[in-house]
Amino acid sequence: MLNLADTPPLVATSEADRQRLIAADLRLLIAQIETSMRRIAAAMDREHSNDPEGSADVFILDDVTPRYVSANAALNACRAGLGHALQCLSESGNPA
Repeated sequence: MLNLADTPPLVATSEADRQRLIAADLRLLIAQIETSMRRIAAAMDREHSNDPEGSADVFILDDVTPRYVSANAALNACRAGLGHALQCLSESGNPA
């Protein structure tokens, strides 16, 4: 995670540097969201790997999976929004 104490104040940096700092923050947030999404997928896989194999007569009522699915959908929406913000920033004319 970025240490904001090490980040130069935005007023003391050029416009291009400010945009690069903002873009770096957005990329970091996107990476953190993707890590969380991978962790959710792994947790769901672990939950489903505990199912008895080859037993068509066994039904498992899983109250955890819907929460994982909802959390994953929310993270996906956040990732899309941050990606859009990053795209808008890069379209402003300066390299992000």
